Amino acid sequence: MRQTSPRRLLADKAARWIVTAGGFAIIASILGILFFIVHEVAPLVRRASVAIETVHAIPGGAPLAVLTDEYRELVASLDADGRVRVARLTTGEVLAEAAIVPGPVAPAAVSVPPGSTAFVAATSDGRVVVQRIAFTASFSQGSRRVAATLPKATIVEMDAAHRPVTRAAAQVSVDGESLVVAAATADDTLVLDRETATVNAMTGDVVRSSSRGQAVLPAGATSILLDVAQQNLYAGLADGRIGWFRIAEDGTPSDLLLSSPSPSPVSTITLLIGDRSLIVGRENGAIEVWFPQRRGTERSLSYVRSFPSLAAAVRAFAPSPRGKGFLALDAHGGMALMYSTSERVLWSGRAPLPDATALAYAPKADGALVAGGSRAAALSIAAPHPEVSLRALFGKVWYEGYEEPAYSWQSSSGTEDFEPKLSLTPLLFGTLKGTVYSLLLAVPFGVLSAMYASQFLHPSLKRVVKPVVEIMASLPSVVLGFLAGLWLAPLLERVLPALLLTAFVVPPAIVLAGLTWERVTRRFGERIHPGTEVFFFVFVLALALASCLSLEPFLERTVLGGTFSTWLLEALGIRYDQRNAIVVGLAMGFAVIPLIFAIAEDAFSNVPRSLISGSLALGASRWQTVTRVVLPTASPGIFAAVMVGFGRAVGETMIVLMATGNTPIMDGSPFNGFRTLSANIAVEIPEAPVGGTLYRTIFLAALLLFALTFVVNTVAELVRQRLRDKYSSL
Repeated sequence: MRQTSPRRLLADKAARWIVTAGGFAIIASILGILFFIVHEVAPLVRRASVAIETVHAIPGGAPLAVLTDEYRELVASLDADGRVRVARLTTGEVLAEAAIVPGPVAPAAVSVPPGSTAFVAATSDGRVVVQRIAFTASFSQGSRRVAATLPKATIVEMDAAHRPVTRAAAQVSVDGESLVVAAATADDTLVLDRETATVNAMTGDVVRSSSRGQAVLPAGATSILLDVAQQNLYAGLADGRIGWFRIAEDGTPSDLLLSSPSPSPVSTITLLIGDRSLIVGRENGAIEVWFPQRRGTERSLSYVRSFPSLAAAVRAFAPSPRGKGFLALDAHGGMALMYSTSERVLWSGRAPLPDATALAYAPKADGALVAGGSRAAALSIAAPHPEVSLRALFGKVWYEGYEEPAYSWQSSSGTEDFEPKLSLTPLLFGTLKGTVYSLLLAVPFGVLSAMYASQFLHPSLKRVVKPVVEIMASLPSVVLGFLAGLWLAPLLERVLPALLLTAFVVPPAIVLAGLTWERVTRRFGERIHPGTEVFFFVFVLALALASCLSLEPFLERTVLGGTFSTWLLEALGIRYDQRNAIVVGLAMGFAVIPLIFAIAEDAFSNVPRSLISGSLALGASRWQTVTRVVLPTASPGIFAAVMVGFGRAVGETMIVLMATGNTPIMDGSPFNGFRTLSANIAVEIPEAPVGGTLYRTIFLAALLLFALTFVVNTVAELVRQRLRDKYSSL
């Protein structure tokens, strides 16, 4: 008996180890990719932290309001004795000090305008004082020095009769040329004063002007607030309502709009960055978000959302200067860090000082300052991804400027007060929409063409057709996307009525062609060369398509009364986008058909010839054999082909990127575009800051795509195995 040579055994063993190592390498690579994606996504669920950095004594009495610089080295405080002091937090060294109000100051008569570094204080003799704080930072020989100065305070006499001012607010324009001061008096009168300084560009002269107006408040004001644009004034009222005044050009508050009453009085209000979200705190600890909305000349105050109530009355807010977050402080020393868009309570706990009365957010939004008694505590805040929550990613969110909650993706804007919209739902919808439209074309064409090529096509033609179709699978998707976007989309816009007409013309034409060919074969028999029917059907199909194209101008002129896109908009109210789901369905279907064809054709061809011969021997026709014997037997392979096509369509990037409008909208219309998960990754990842929320959300989209493909393939394998077991006995 001849023995296998050691060289051959060694080669077989080496080949086995190489194949095994290759398999493990593939598994390790997939797991490595999955681990990396999960590693990048995991920080999205990390909780925010608020930690105490330092606690120091500060000069003066109990502060009613505080401010700090971007490095949290200085503390500016307005005390109950009416003095403003700026001191170093660590040493207590006073850098600047000024008495702006004679005598004691009531806590409710002090405010800090959102987005500014100034104190506003009301007096008992009808005046309002605005004291700005100018923080500066200098660097010398590698060291940093932070300093502050107190410019001359602005004093505005709001009431000629010197009645006490109970609430005050002010806002200085960005260029410093306009100052608006608002005051509420004890008899519920709202007084508004606007002072403007205009510099003549030619002479340098400063022209000053002022205007004043007043209005009656419907109830006692507990808090008043001006927006940065100096166009709106908001008032929290003792009866629980919120008042919204528009500020006219002459400085008169007008067009009062009131919200619905509430059982709990408003205790304090503030505006988030951008002045589109009004945060309302109440005496019962409730915290609400309201949107002041304008639609043309109509205005409305819309209640948007609530946060979990604090344990006591809300006493102070500190809005974040770099996002839609804010700090809240209650009367019992409870604190919370919240984020409006995601509706998240990022952190909650006790204030570092039991007698805390004031708080301020640091300009870099990485810390805060809490003051009470004669001490101040510097806090470090780590909230890396506050915009993210399950609702923000997959649910409807009521965004600023929107009329109602919506699914939306908009990752960037040209303004610093932009509210990120990171809903993945439109992207998931777009992914499934593009996949469905492509499979509507690819599955019937791929499976039926594979059936015909395997069971009916003449072998001489099959040897040409099958390789050509399989070569089509190697076409770069970027080429298909380029052709779809620049050639197919404009062409389809012109001939879409003709394309729709083919659904009514081509099937009857094919049936008539089949009946005609059957009669021809009966009459001429063997004189017809096998395979000639292909050319006959191609001729009939081309003739039917040419007829549809020739009828298209007639249809538009007589039936539609113009172009198809115009009729679609006027008759059905549907806008036609040139790059839409139909274009993607045709282009991506063209890319998926070769994959489905190749796998399905192999499944049909691998059906045992004994089954086919036995069926034919029992008197079944060729068509009966194919549909009742071959098709069920090949169904596991056909299902696998469809699932491979599904995976190809789900992961397609370049075709959907170039052939759609790439707009993340949720609309099932075939005449609109969409954006898929894969296309979104390709578009957004080059511009996403590494480690940022957008960056990690894009990796979450990749994880969803990975999971979707994994689940579909797993289910497909289970179904395929069940079909194989079912028909294995045939």
